[in-house]
Amino acid sequence: WFGSVWRVTPAFSYKCSPEKSASFFSKVTYSWFSRVITLGYKRPLEREDLFELNESDSSYTVCPIFEKQWRKEVLRNQERQKVKASFYKEAHTKKPSLLYALWNTFKSVLIQVAVFKVVALLLSNVSRQKFSTGEIINLMSADAQQLMDLTANLNLLWSAPFQILMAIYLLWQELGPAVLAGVAVLVFVIPINALAATKIKKLKIIIVTHLQILKLYAWEPSYKNKIIKIRDQELEFQESARYLTVFSMLTLTCIPFLVSLATFCVYFLLDEGNILTATKVFTSMSLFNILRIPLFELPTVISTVVQTKISLGRLEDFLHTEELLPQNIETNYIGDHAIEFTDASFSWDKTGMPVLKDLNIKIPEGALVAVVGQVGSGKSSMLSAILGEMEKLTGVVQRKGSVAYVSQQAWIQNCILQENILFGSFMKKEFYEQVLEACALLPDLEQLPKGDQTEIGERGVNISGGQQHRVSLARAVYSGADIYLLDDPLSAVDVHVGKQLFEKVIGSLGLLKNKTRILVTHNLTLLPQMDLIVVMESGRIAQVGTYQELLSKTRNLTNLHQVISEEEKGKDTMKNKFKIHKTLSCFIRPSLDQGKQFSMKKEKIPVGGVKFSIILQYLQAFGWLWVWLTMVTYLGQNLVGIGQNLWLSAWAKEAKNMTDFTEWKQIRSNKLNIYGLLGLIKGLFVCSGAYVITRGSLAASRTMYVQLLNNVLHLPIQFFETNSTGQIISRFTKDIFIIDMRLHYYLRLWVNCTLDVIGTILVIVGALPLFILGIIPLVFFYFSIQRYYVASSRQIRRLTGASRSPVISHFSETLSGVSTIRAFGHQQRFIQQYKEVVNENLVCFYNNVISNRWLSVRLEFLGNLMVLFAALLAVLAGNSIDSATVGLSISYALNITHSLNFWVKKACEIETNAVAVERVCEYENMDKEAPWIMSRRPPLQWPNKGVVEFINYQARYRDDLGLALQDITFKTHGEEKIGIVGRTGAGKSTLSNCLFRIVERAGGKIIIDGIDISTIGLHDLRGKLNIIPQHPVLFSGTLKMNLDPLNKYSDSKLWEVLELCHLKEFVQSLPEKLLHEISEGGENLSMGQRQLVCLARALLRKTKILILDEATASIDFETDKLVQTTIRKEFSDCTILTIAHRLQSIIDSDRVLVLDSGSIVEFEAPQNLIRQKGLFYEMTTDAGITQESGTEKKLL
Repeated sequence: WFGSVWRVTPAFSYKCSPEKSASFFSKVTYSWFSRVITLGYKRPLEREDLFELNESDSSYTVCPIFEKQWRKEVLRNQERQKVKASFYKEAHTKKPSLLYALWNTFKSVLIQVAVFKVVALLLSNVSRQKFSTGEIINLMSADAQQLMDLTANLNLLWSAPFQILMAIYLLWQELGPAVLAGVAVLVFVIPINALAATKIKKLKIIIVTHLQILKLYAWEPSYKNKIIKIRDQELEFQESARYLTVFSMLTLTCIPFLVSLATFCVYFLLDEGNILTATKVFTSMSLFNILRIPLFELPTVISTVVQTKISLGRLEDFLHTEELLPQNIETNYIGDHAIEFTDASFSWDKTGMPVLKDLNIKIPEGALVAVVGQVGSGKSSMLSAILGEMEKLTGVVQRKGSVAYVSQQAWIQNCILQENILFGSFMKKEFYEQVLEACALLPDLEQLPKGDQTEIGERGVNISGGQQHRVSLARAVYSGADIYLLDDPLSAVDVHVGKQLFEKVIGSLGLLKNKTRILVTHNLTLLPQMDLIVVMESGRIAQVGTYQELLSKTRNLTNLHQVISEEEKGKDTMKNKFKIHKTLSCFIRPSLDQGKQFSMKKEKIPVGGVKFSIILQYLQAFGWLWVWLTMVTYLGQNLVGIGQNLWLSAWAKEAKNMTDFTEWKQIRSNKLNIYGLLGLIKGLFVCSGAYVITRGSLAASRTMYVQLLNNVLHLPIQFFETNSTGQIISRFTKDIFIIDMRLHYYLRLWVNCTLDVIGTILVIVGALPLFILGIIPLVFFYFSIQRYYVASSRQIRRLTGASRSPVISHFSETLSGVSTIRAFGHQQRFIQQYKEVVNENLVCFYNNVISNRWLSVRLEFLGNLMVLFAALLAVLAGNSIDSATVGLSISYALNITHSLNFWVKKACEIETNAVAVERVCEYENMDKEAPWIMSRRPPLQWPNKGVVEFINYQARYRDDLGLALQDITFKTHGEEKIGIVGRTGAGKSTLSNCLFRIVERAGGKIIIDGIDISTIGLHDLRGKLNIIPQHPVLFSGTLKMNLDPLNKYSDSKLWEVLELCHLKEFVQSLPEKLLHEISEGGENLSMGQRQLVCLARALLRKTKILILDEATASIDFETDKLVQTTIRKEFSDCTILTIAHRLQSIIDSDRVLVLDSGSIVEFEAPQNLIRQKGLFYEMTTDAGITQESGTEKKLL
């Protein structure tokens, strides 16, 4: 029955829960679960050892029911509002009730699936801006959890009042009307506790993303301080809540005393002849102690109800946000065109200004259409309008057939490369291979260790940006859609690769030749091959027509014709390099080659007990002074509590032997006064103890959070590339929540229970010495069950924590790619995948809940045995023990049942919740980056020349991987402009990462102005370098904060750099100007605008060395030309290292460094390299750059 009756097999596969087929006795005692407990005692449990969910509890069963009930409630609410509106002109709008829908569903735990997955995939863009990814994840984890916590305690809402009423009734039988005085105390105290509970504030979680940018700019301390400032505000709220808890605890602890004191006083006043006999005293005290439990739990559940009401409000707000309207686009179009706009205007927000205005265009089926225009002209917005992602204000937009979408910023799933391309479709091997070849992926597969079975990793960390775009394009091609929306996929790849993609995929001879293709592009050389060209200007279609039609109309396009003519000349000299993939393989290298091949690590699940060092770490954060003061105050309150009961026992003895009632009346007041004084002292100890533990736990919360944040900020970038976002975020959310809200609570209860149990045993043994014979085996059984249970419980809790990370990771990944998912129409598939990861988490949760019930039943049984043993001893003792002593011992025996049960449960809770501390401390011992600041610091003016020298430099991403850079040796001159080129995966970005020490050296050294960069701190290095990164990253906040997060520059300086970046006119047109709110990831700016903001950052942070990592890839040629002019002028006295796909951007460099396979193959002036006809010559030929009379002619 305790678990040993089951034969244990080494491991059993995924299996159905035997709960439904178990016998009545097995169900009542949870004996059917004993095999899991027994197995967990013998060896650490694994996922395969746990019972599956019952079918009725799975998301597959519950979610459809909830969705149906929610839709019904929404419709019912709309009807109610219509009725109200007909009677009242100003009817208050009321939201549909989530609680009602949940009540009808009766499975609130699965709201995580039913609500968030469906709604997140339907959210409009304005709703996405209102709710960031972090906020949605917090709703999913914290608020949905709050609903689940309430359901676990819902029965207390009726059972606690029932227990209180029964206790009062029995007290009335003993003490008569005097008990009404105690009821009056209860009526006064409980509302005060409920009022205090309503003021407790909710936890808010801070999530830090885009850490690489923070490292490159050495902004970690600034953002760390911002986070800690918000965290301190959160802890201030928690401090207020905990002081309210101090008051609540004081009243709760004093309730039995206050009730008994009031009752005894009134009892004496009602009749002076009333005497407190042992029977009355200890029956009353037992009932008062019984009252303690429901009174302790009732305010908690009331507080939970209040918190749940707040959570429900937030969830209802989220559920009631605007969804994408199907009528934004008509998809059942049966006309002669693939897409048709008629007087259509669009905005991102119904109330906002139109972004696209008066669009009128008909796109024929099978046409190849180019959409061109300057940065921010509305090119990408036009594609979003076709997808139905924008709010239609006026007009009509119609679309015929299925759609495939390639976003400007490639979205890659955390799965193998093949799954990214198939994207849920069946494998058609021949077509699949055609797609791989056309998208220039075959050479990359030859280099990847597992070919197309290679895990790409979260955010595509195992492949370069260009490879990510090709995988994204391959996914679209393989889908076999009717319409292809291609948002500038060619700008992120090398010129020759771009040509192959156009010829073999997009162009008139490509795989998509019979499909409708809309291509946003900055590459004007492609325009002659287009069937239709759409020129966008300020959100309007400025011109539309064929290339020849536009050429005859527009002077600018006449100039463009000259450019195109030069391109045609270059093309004539171009050799046919794209016939077979083997020829390609000598040029196309995988981004990571053998040097950077990461695989996403599965979350490590510790086994065995939580190490004492982990508990010690928490106590150190708690503060040893607070630890000792906690022990002293809790020992004091328990000693005084025992003193109270001993005093009542002595009082009852005296009353029994009292013959003179006059004398009794004289001493009664003194006895009552001393009893009241002891209660007051106990209250002071309780109050002091609660204050002390509050101070200590707040200190622990602050220290643990700062330690976690410090550790995360000091971890190398490689850690974030091999560990999922979910694993990291779950530590900042769930684990910190446990440390903040639960661990100190369980510690407090455990300390109190330990002292209570010790005191109780001493009192009973003092009254009934033979009790020690029974207590020893019973305590042994308690400890055995606790040890037996905790091994399984702890491991199940760990499995639960580990299974939570994939839920968050999958959710974050889906939110980041929601436009692509909706475009392909794969919402249901992703909902299904999400159900699977949530179900895995729920399996662990289900087993955890059942294990708790298994323990409770057994502890209650042992506790009742202890009461029985004490009662038997009292009966057997007969007249040898006075009634007062018997009453005291039985009263304590009844109390010890609850106390021991509570003690074992809380001991288990502490160990299982200490897993949160273990997970938070896990990053402590991981390899960190070098110190930010070292004792040796460079001069303040360093670097003043800008001379960069690599000497025999080698680099690898991990010790067990090959070299990513090998034997790199070169030296720049001061203020020299160096272009860095190479095929995909040649090592260009790795070189820039090495300069910032994102990747540390494996050999050789880098010297900047005479100082070896490995000898100085990272912030001294990174703070003196400047970079415009390949992927423009913006943070949620104002434009001003994004430009100047350290708040070092004046507004006039910010406007100056915005003008230099050609953004001033755009920013002036914004209502809030510099205070314009940037949405998460900068989604409310175009990609080109984001890159220009990053350029503005670089201009503000002017240093002697600037690295441009493909910084103008998403900017049109005209803006690129202006930006290049700005860079040449503003950074004329700086050393510039430019990594570029567009060779036009680096053709005027002083020298060009050509990389191939991580080595330098050429390093000379561009004119000399072209004359030498090496690799650089081949690349310039591919790009249409020729040498005429010794001068390079650039195609801009």
